[in-house]
Amino acid sequence: MIEMQEALQTIEISFHEICEGEDPWIPLGNFLNDFFGNYPERREELVRDPLQKPEDLTPDDSRWAVFCAATVEHLCQKYAIPCPAWVNDPAYMLAEPWYYSLGAHKPSVRERLERETPEPFTRRNIYCGNRMFVNKYELALERRSA
Repeated sequence: MIEMQEALQTIEISFHEICEGEDPWIPLGNFLNDFFGNYPERREELVRDPLQKPEDLTPDDSRWAVFCAATVEHLCQKYAIPCPAWVNDPAYMLAEPWYYSLGAHKPSVRERLERETPEPFTRRNIYCGNRMFVNKYELALERRSA
């Protein structure tokens, strides 16, 4: 009988895949699927390893590294997981604001993003709102309970 190894989609693996050219939301979505649904009992393990930045890190990849660090801090706060020290590296800050949303060129959209974005992101100068980390498993449970 062949035994299958569990392959966790850690945040470090997700960032590596982003740097390899993958659309960021594919590896981040795979990470969130493991975090929320496939391995919620292994959340600490999913965020533990620091990001390995390639020598040829592009400005876009650098921005996604900051996004990954903010994601880990946000999820650790929300789910009472010890936050790994690597997320506190000053390199995980953006000098210029990054508004990640359709319509972010509009002042009203920027104001909403500034108001709704979780603190681990705003402190790093990222404004993305609060909907991208909705746990569909918890949401389904809430709807069934209502």
